[in-house]
Amino acid sequence: MDVYARPANNSALKEKPADSKDENEILPPDHLNGVKMEMDGHLNKEFHQEVFLGKEMEEFEEDSEPRKNRKKLMVIFSKVDINNDKKIGAKEMQRWIMEKTDEHFQEAVEENKMHFRAVDPDGDGHVSWDEYKIKFLASKGFNEKEIAEKIKNNEELKIDEETQEVLDNLKDRWYQADNPPPDLLLNEEEFLSFLHPEHSRGMLKFMVKEIIRDLDQDGDKKLTLSEFISLPVGTVENQQAQDIDDDWVKDRRKEFEEVIDANHDGIVTMEELEEYMDPMNEYNALNEAKQMIAVADENQNHHLELEEILKYSEYFTGSKLMDYARNVHEEF
Repeated sequence: MDVYARPANNSALKEKPADSKDENEILPPDHLNGVKMEMDGHLNKEFHQEVFLGKEMEEFEEDSEPRKNRKKLMVIFSKVDINNDKKIGAKEMQRWIMEKTDEHFQEAVEENKMHFRAVDPDGDGHVSWDEYKIKFLASKGFNEKEIAEKIKNNEELKIDEETQEVLDNLKDRWYQADNPPPDLLLNEEEFLSFLHPEHSRGMLKFMVKEIIRDLDQDGDKKLTLSEFISLPVGTVENQQAQDIDDDWVKDRRKEFEEVIDANHDGIVTMEELEEYMDPMNEYNALNEAKQMIAVADENQNHHLELEEILKYSEYFTGSKLMDYARNVHEEF
């Protein structure tokens, strides 16, 4: 099997330096909440927690008190269990996933309002490409007034190759987000599509094209399994690194074969990847619900009881609850 170089997983770098705040405000995020794949083509490791916890996700931290986390999880269980039969079925979980996904969308809309104001200083309700370009370069350390003056006078900008490449990619996305008639001016709604393409059908297609472009090795605009699971060349230095790489390949193989490749023909098309990436796809949400139930369904009744969710809390919340069995009876 051929092995090719893969892009670095920038989305794994959760901690950002304080001075990158402005840059984060105007750059499209690599990590999209409630979407199964990152913008750089890596799998979203927190997807299950994001679509199960929604805004409550931040409350389930490793150093949180297990007893408090149990109570929070019990409250969530009761909310998902809308028919109050003390168990969660696939339809109930599907409804909950769609609700949490919509919650992520509303959060993106609210954040977009703030970010739009940051790049629309004159408050005219539109942002030109040049206005955005100035703010972006200022966030990269360039002098904002000097850049603005040079752009105004059509003077050449001395920009390093890496920054220029990012700018070129952003301009492509800017064009895509600019609804007809194209004027290179984005209003607040178009700017939302620019920052969060997962919530715009046209931009979703563009995002999928970008991901396939990054992973596609033979230029046929489709993905084979070997292309999807390709590893960075020469990065394995010890057994621990080898184990991480092995797990990475295993996870991607499973996702490719069982989820993304809908017709199981060994090829993922743009259409299949688009369906997979669409956060508001109800069919995907139902499949996801069934998978989530299967992970913890120890008694094989195709439902989740509270004890099962508590036992597999790390999968649902990222937080491991110790002595779950004894404590759940104490809570009752």
